[in-house]
Amino acid sequence: MYHKILVPMALDHGVSTHTLEIANALRVKGAQVFALHVHEAPQGSVSAYLDEETVAAGFEKARAGLEDKLSGQPGVTPVIVKGHSARTIIDYAEANGVDCIVMGSHKPGLSDYFLGSTAARVVRHASCAVHVHRAPS
Repeated sequence: MYHKILVPMALDHGVSTHTLEIANALRVKGAQVFALHVHEAPQGSVSAYLDEETVAAGFEKARAGLEDKLSGQPGVTPVIVKGHSARTIIDYAEANGVDCIVMGSHKPGLSDYFLGSTAARVVRHASCAVHVHRAPS
């Protein structure tokens, strides 16, 4: 069905295995699957207390965590970028010709109706198909 599939994954959520399985089911022979982790910079005044080495170490820890999550997943390319989650996922998909995004979502709470979750923002603004997997609660 799809030739370029993007699977955004937060390293602290456990739905990655399911979203990768879905991506593998949706791919055509020879398709590319990219596992994307968006590393967000420390916010606000927190960044004033962190030196560059600490920030770089956090980024490298995230890179290692992504590669660890993808061990045993042949044909999946790990990608780690810095930015804001939803906007970076959308921008990466558009810049790289992605034709499907497969991502997990939590059960929406009250705050999601006012602010919107990452998955909801991606669904609203992506220019390609988006498959959202909601883990059973």
